[in-house]
Amino acid sequence: MQDFHAIRRLPPYVFAEVNRQKAEARAVGRDVIDLGMGNPDLPTPSFIVDKLCEASRNPKAHGYSASKGIPGLRKAQARYYERRFGVKLDPESEVIVTLGSKEGFANMANAITAPGDVILAPNPSYPLHAFGFIMAGGSMRALPSAATEQVFIEAEKAIKYSVPKPIAMVLNYPSNPTAEIASLDFYRDAVAFARKHELIILSDLAYSEIYFDTDPSPSILQVNGAKDVAVEFTTMSKTFSMAGWRMGFAVGNPRLISALTRVKSYLDYGAFTPIQVAAATALDRAEEVGETMRQVYRKRLDVLVDSFRMNGWDIPRPKASMFAWAPIPSEYGQDSLAFTKHLIDVGDVAVAPGVGFGERGEGFVRIALVENEQRIRQAAKGVGRLLKKKAA
Repeated sequence: MQDFHAIRRLPPYVFAEVNRQKAEARAVGRDVIDLGMGNPDLPTPSFIVDKLCEASRNPKAHGYSASKGIPGLRKAQARYYERRFGVKLDPESEVIVTLGSKEGFANMANAITAPGDVILAPNPSYPLHAFGFIMAGGSMRALPSAATEQVFIEAEKAIKYSVPKPIAMVLNYPSNPTAEIASLDFYRDAVAFARKHELIILSDLAYSEIYFDTDPSPSILQVNGAKDVAVEFTTMSKTFSMAGWRMGFAVGNPRLISALTRVKSYLDYGAFTPIQVAAATALDRAEEVGETMRQVYRKRLDVLVDSFRMNGWDIPRPKASMFAWAPIPSEYGQDSLAFTKHLIDVGDVAVAPGVGFGERGEGFVRIALVENEQRIRQAAKGVGRLLKKKAA
């Protein structure tokens, strides 16, 4: 029996192969340090958990919630955007709560994509940036991941040679996986480009609060006129260590927010109300939580860069995100999956192969800052074993 149409459009999930090997190694007692998945290991701040428990004790909070999010949470997100970016949002027409940014992005893709529509997206990039549209029947044209003029040069070519003309462009800064960042000037150029070519911009800002040796990442909505063309997705998974809570947002263009709201109204009743109440409390203290979280990740990054270098692998220091995007040591060639599997076999360290983020990710791996400093140093020793064995 043939696979279903949507399944045939999805390639084998590269990360599943890595996870299988990691599980097999652990099953025989090996201590594999997992720096692959961007799953925050820090505890959710206690004041957020306390608010969840408090709200959960209200018997009226256990019924169906609101698909677009409770009003208090949408207002909290609007307050956050005004404090953080100086952007005013209408909580009723320009903010929707999503079940994590991944769900919001996928349902937006379904809302705006007709079979055969062409979408511009970075490569390498978070897999959903492409496959959300592919599952909706769209086709992809690749853009560079770095926020430079080359993005618009390649986008111009795609517009000229694509039939039909592209309908949307995905931007993701700080980038997952490459940790590239964008300036406000880049976003101004992107908005102007989108207006000129009648494109929708979908901006993924999931890692905006994780930055190191740079200024905070801007929002595309800071650009005058951006709301005419853009919607931005954020998540509480990273900043607040709430990955399992599935709390995210889409904000911006009212027409696009309305389309997403309508699609979601057929699919879900929103997150558990006490989770949304706790999320509103968290957003009102985002600056405090963000600074504490950045201090932890900054120390881990310092240890990662220094200890891996001491063991023979130079890791470029990212300016933002919770990832390092590392070229594979030259003696191992360009096959990122083969290198990743070899690193588990010899070094007991798991990373994410670059090819899992698109063919332009080949030759790199993504390393996540999701272990404490001691475990990162232990991982560096595993890297050293691998490289010494290769040199022998």
